[in-house]
Amino acid sequence: MASSSRQKKKNKEKHNNSQGVLENWFAGHEEGITAYIHEMSIKHINIPKVLQFSLLKTKKLAETRSALKNKKLKQFLEMTGNVYPDLVKVFYTNLTLDGKNIVSYVKGIKIKVTNNVWYSGLKVGKGNTNGIQEFNKIQYYRSCVRNPSQSVNRFHVGNLNLTPRLIAYIIEWKLIPRVTNHAVLHEEDLILLYYIMNLIKVNWYTSSWNIC
Repeated sequence: MASSSRQKKKNKEKHNNSQGVLENWFAGHEEGITAYIHEMSIKHINIPKVLQFSLLKTKKLAETRSALKNKKLKQFLEMTGNVYPDLVKVFYTNLTLDGKNIVSYVKGIKIKVTNNVWYSGLKVGKGNTNGIQEFNKIQYYRSCVRNPSQSVNRFHVGNLNLTPRLIAYIIEWKLIPRVTNHAVLHEEDLILLYYIMNLIKVNWYTSSWNIC
């Protein structure tokens, strides 16, 4: 009985501590806390991967390095620092749109993501926001593979030539990150691969928000 009482006391203390943390994160906003507990808390947050451009200095990888530098992605891809997955979930729980800007609150502090945040803070380039007219994903995929005559059932990354294959993995792990199935390209991956490989400017702010 004594052991059971101690366990109940510990569980109550743990609950109180968790509740206190959530009230701090959401500045006492009860609706946000409820949404976090029942929806966002169970979601997985990808820990960002880091690309070292110094590893792309060989002649074989020169095309990959040039394509990524043309998109002004070097600083973003090499960015390091502490990651706080729980606070990222708080950010997404409170996320709203204010015109074309992304707005959220963490610990009662307003965070507004504007074009300037992307262009100045992350040093990424401006450019097109429109899709490609009549983009043929099968035709473009075949233009990037080692064996163009091979039938296309799924858009496997492993079938690509070296440069598009490396860029495809960077797209899937860093630019449009997802939890699983990094071996198969989605249509938005192929479109972004087309832009990068053909040195076409991309409006990263608009593109990323549309994809999300």
